[in-house]
Amino acid sequence: MSGAETYESSVLAGPGGVMTDEVGVITGEVTVRTEVAGDQVTVRIQYLDADEWYEIEGSPLGPAADPGPHLHKEIVQAVERGMPNGLADLRPAT
Repeated sequence: MSGAETYESSVLAGPGGVMTDEVGVITGEVTVRTEVAGDQVTVRIQYLDADEWYEIEGSPLGPAADPGPHLHKEIVQAVERGMPNGLADLRPAT
C-alpha cells in the first residue's frame, strides 16, 4: 500500500476476543495493524508471529479526525478490552 501510514502493536486480546471477517473470533496474543491511506483506515489483526492477517469486522473505517497514532492507540485499547462485535463498538472522534 504505497503512501500509507502503518502502525502495529502486539497485545493480549481481551474477553470475547476480536471478531474478524475471515475466521471469526481471534483470541490470545495478537498483533494489531492500523493502515491509513488517504481518508480510509484499514484495521487488521494476526495471531502473534503468524503469517496470516485478518481484517477486523467493520473495517475499513471512514474518515477520522485523527487517523494516525491516536486512533491506533484507541483501537489497541479496544482490542485489550475485547471486541467480540469487531469495530462496531469503537467510536473514534470524527
